[in-house]
Amino acid sequence: MKNSRRDFIRKSAMGAAAVSIGGVLPGFSAKSYASISGANEKYNVAVMGVNSRGNALAKNFARQDNCVVAAICDVDSRATEKTIGDVAAITGTRPTGYGDFRKALEQKSIDIMVIATPDHWHAPAAILAAKAGKHVYLEKPCSHSPAEGELAVAVSNKYNRLIQMGNQRRSWPNVQLGIQEIKNGAIGRAYYAKGWYTNNRASIGIGKETSVPEWLDYELWQGPAPRKAYKDNLIHYNWHWFWNWGTGEALNNGTHMIDLMRWGLGVEYPNRVTSAGGRYRYKDDWETPDTQIITLEFDNNTLMEWEGRSCNGKNNEGNSVGAIFYGEKGSVIIDGNSYIVYDLENKVVKKVKNEVVIDARNAVDPSQVIDAYHIQNLFDAIGKGTKLNSDILSGHQSTLMCQLGNIALRSGKTLNIDSSNGHILNDPDSMSFWSRKYEPGWEPTL
Repeated sequence: MKNSRRDFIRKSAMGAAAVSIGGVLPGFSAKSYASISGANEKYNVAVMGVNSRGNALAKNFARQDNCVVAAICDVDSRATEKTIGDVAAITGTRPTGYGDFRKALEQKSIDIMVIATPDHWHAPAAILAAKAGKHVYLEKPCSHSPAEGELAVAVSNKYNRLIQMGNQRRSWPNVQLGIQEIKNGAIGRAYYAKGWYTNNRASIGIGKETSVPEWLDYELWQGPAPRKAYKDNLIHYNWHWFWNWGTGEALNNGTHMIDLMRWGLGVEYPNRVTSAGGRYRYKDDWETPDTQIITLEFDNNTLMEWEGRSCNGKNNEGNSVGAIFYGEKGSVIIDGNSYIVYDLENKVVKKVKNEVVIDARNAVDPSQVIDAYHIQNLFDAIGKGTKLNSDILSGHQSTLMCQLGNIALRSGKTLNIDSSNGHILNDPDSMSFWSRKYEPGWEPTL
């Protein structure tokens, strides 16, 4: 309905909200954590995909005073029941469970759909949710292919629904301050940024075709992806390393750092992209690179590089994940919700840390406490017209950079890019990766 809370979005967004706390976050008690300020109205939320990351998100949303987790959706009946119980333990109320998320979208009372499914469902589910009149919290990456990302942006605009990507660092207070240091000239003009992710992932082995477990709706799990036989080494995490469903480490974890670097360098689309890498550590079913370098060049005479090492966890700059910006007068390292400014003599000029423990290699819930700021930013955008820290266009731009890296790798080409929109120039072979094949009848549409 026209005057419903789902339609209460201001036509013109307000400026970016200033950080309302100091540079150092205090420790959070359970009580103070549950009452991080936000809009006065309660939002009814459905969470889709709750086996791991979605379970953590469901509990985080449930801890917000201005939110009711009303529905839990998963094709794994075990995950649905577990998360219903976890939310009930926090709120005292059991959400409704759905095996098919589309049933939740039919509920007019639902305001927001939280999507934490495998990558191949991200954009298609967000598109269905927006078309059903829901706002969306969408885990990164926002799409499986560039074409899907562009479609998600178009859908958000057409149906006037907010889609926020879950690159939570955009809302972490000290990260915001660190980026502001760069923009304020603390290191002069920043011209080169390097990001990285390291881990010690084990082999996934050689999967065997077997019968689908009784607790799994494998047909709906595959959804828009072309059908492939069920194997015993696919679900629930290893789908990341198969091109049919996943997007590799570049989009699994690289999205965060590439987004951070894009933000700090003030760029939107590159003009040139290269990538090298492969599956080097093990001989198994893993298809995407376990080791990869992506380089991106931009019109403002800047360069960024992302390094991914899935199977060797040696830290860079003392951290398993992070980004460093190099400028005319020094450098800035951003690690978690902390940053350090160095001069050209490698002397520390400024160091800002916080008391919140962040486990960058925790695949489920590395930063629960400060992720609440990102959730509240979505609530404020819906209820107050506050600018999203990571809207779908921004999310698409960062996701696209990782996708272009994968396309460069898979095509074996250096990609020349139209820096006005991110499209690949004069290369039909590489453009064949721009969109994906869909199972007939499951194609997302505007």
